[in-house]
Amino acid sequence: MITGIKGTRRIRRATAVAVTSAAMLATGALTAAPAQAVTAPSIVAKGGYVMNNSSGSSLFTKAADTKRSTGSTTKIMTAKVVLAQSNLNLDSKVTIAKEYSDYVVRNNASQAHLIVGDKVTVRQLLYGLMLPSGCDAAYALADKYGTGSTRAKRVANFIGKMNTAAKNLGLKNTHFDSFDGIGNGSNYSTPRDLTKIASSAMKSSTFRTIVKTKSYSAKTITKTGSTRTMAPWTNTNGLLSSYSGTIGVKTGSGPEAKYCLVFAATRNGKTVIGTVLASTSIPQRESDAKKLLSYGFAKLG
Repeated sequence: MITGIKGTRRIRRATAVAVTSAAMLATGALTAAPAQAVTAPSIVAKGGYVMNNSSGSSLFTKAADTKRSTGSTTKIMTAKVVLAQSNLNLDSKVTIAKEYSDYVVRNNASQAHLIVGDKVTVRQLLYGLMLPSGCDAAYALADKYGTGSTRAKRVANFIGKMNTAAKNLGLKNTHFDSFDGIGNGSNYSTPRDLTKIASSAMKSSTFRTIVKTKSYSAKTITKTGSTRTMAPWTNTNGLLSSYSGTIGVKTGSGPEAKYCLVFAATRNGKTVIGTVLASTSIPQRESDAKKLLSYGFAKLG
């Protein structure tokens, strides 16, 4: 009786092994592909780049060093320059000038709807810059942190700081001629360079906190000294709600730039960061980014 049971077990085991082996052979699992052999995705965006944020090693490239208009992804550098100021006081207040408001109206630009005469903190301006992509907030920050006797000189000086920061990162294919991405013919970067700018910016805990925030309500001080609660600013980065582990970073768009997205996500302690430039729509740039993030994580294993 006992022998019969053992024999039966052996037969069952042998059958199970044979079935499993056949299944594994059928799926190629016996010769499991190494992590780096994951099939690279196809993206619609004209340019794309992904890297391992901790090591800086490339995980995906598509025209990664081709210069393109960057739209509002430019604002990553705007924020980086502000956050790099010595003795930065995030609670310092900036009075909103009429020119900031006129500028966004004149350019039909994305805005934080800042109200002329209100006093807004630098921290609030950074949220207004990065969530609703406020060009008025970008102007206010450039005016505050540039040096010069006139507004035009201060803005030019601030843009100079943006270019110096790019040089300090060793970027050779990036140039800024605006504080917000509304370029004057010479505002460009590449997927690789933008990813490196974002990776550097993400070293700031303040920046990390801001770019992963989905919604933010600022309380500003009006001309009369009362408190105004602004309408909530919503983050334009749809990945925060649709891709698990997303921690940033910034959208961009424009007639020349098309649809851009600098993105980052962390899963199982690993962070993948990347950029897509010149995609065809908001849903498409998010689809491209999701493909690249998933590919990056698959490559990291």
